[in-house]
Amino acid sequence: MTRFDQLGVSETLVALLKKQGITAPTPVQEQAIPPMRAGRDVIAQAQTGTGKTLAFLLPLIEKIKPQGEVAQALVIAPTRELAIQIARVAEPLGTELGIGTIVIYGGADIERQKEKLRRHPQLIIGTPGRLLDHVRRGTLVLGSVNKIVLDEADEMLKMGFIEDVETLLGRTAQDYQLALFSATMPARIVQLTKNFMTTPARIHIEGERTTLENIEQIVISASEGEKIDRLCASINEEAPYLAMVFCATKERTRSLMMELAHRGYLVDALSGDLTQTQRAFVLRQFRAAKLQILCATDIAARGLDIEGVTHVYNYDLPPTVTDYIHRIGRTGRAGARGKAITLVAAHQHEKLRKMEAALKERLRRDAVKKKPRPAETTEMQQRVQRDERKRTRPKKIKPRPRSKKSGKTVTNLGHRSRRKR
Repeated sequence: MTRFDQLGVSETLVALLKKQGITAPTPVQEQAIPPMRAGRDVIAQAQTGTGKTLAFLLPLIEKIKPQGEVAQALVIAPTRELAIQIARVAEPLGTELGIGTIVIYGGADIERQKEKLRRHPQLIIGTPGRLLDHVRRGTLVLGSVNKIVLDEADEMLKMGFIEDVETLLGRTAQDYQLALFSATMPARIVQLTKNFMTTPARIHIEGERTTLENIEQIVISASEGEKIDRLCASINEEAPYLAMVFCATKERTRSLMMELAHRGYLVDALSGDLTQTQRAFVLRQFRAAKLQILCATDIAARGLDIEGVTHVYNYDLPPTVTDYIHRIGRTGRAGARGKAITLVAAHQHEKLRKMEAALKERLRRDAVKKKPRPAETTEMQQRVQRDERKRTRPKKIKPRPRSKKSGKTVTNLGHRSRRKR
């Protein structure tokens, strides 16, 4: 088995990784670290959950000069959640080597970000829109940045950030080294690599099957009206430690969260309309297991690495097989077992079959649990039951006849009567 020190990772970083329980590199780390350390451009096609964050952070951090009080390395991520996740991994490693790290994303206080940028951090992690905002304001200068990573480039394309990314790349040093990590390689991403890379090292990791092998995948048939009851029945039966439930829209996410809370579950929602403070609070509660269930839109499906998620529910069928893989990839991580349960209405089975064809796997159907039929009874048993019902039936109380005398009315077992003077 290959060790990190055999890949050229410094003793200091190897020791830090060992403290975190990381002793052996994953396939993407094993293949990406050597060419990145050698200064080559890299194209790595790998799914989420394969360890790609350390694959680019380890060589990146080792090439930063702590004494240089200028930005030297840039990591661009499509969402604030992913940017925060990368920063959470980078900060303890960088601190040990005297490297300053900052994470920049929209929705946060821009003045506070300006203040942190004035401290001259060497490693910049952020989302395209807010990074470009700081560049245009003059609060972030990228002229000295010569090490760049684009993480989940296909998601940036999907979210319409590629033009911003190209603008940012045009502001960096001319001798930059570029590493691109992406689950898929659409034509627009391929074109970007041709425009901005020189003889890149190409890495393709078949992480998809490995990821799914640890996840038991189940389909539950349910009409739209039955979904909430079937979901609750499954949660009660499975008793997940932490569960994520994915919905198609933020409105459905909110509605489902309210219904689950009404039924007594420890639940909250994560969607695009929350402020960063609200998002951070919800994720902190979920990580600490103060919530059992997190309802979410697909914005939470990418980049979140939450330990202890045992179950993923697709309350709404995901739009693509890639989205399905990214959703269920929240469980079954780091060798642990997980379970993914998808609720499918009758009109969605054709879409499900297409998804199974892309996965090259038929998902197990969970049969609808029917109520047991009452056992047939003999004539004698029926007679005994009738007699038993007669004995237990409450006696009817006849109302008293109304008196012709006047008087006040009082209540007597639900019937109005006159009380004699």
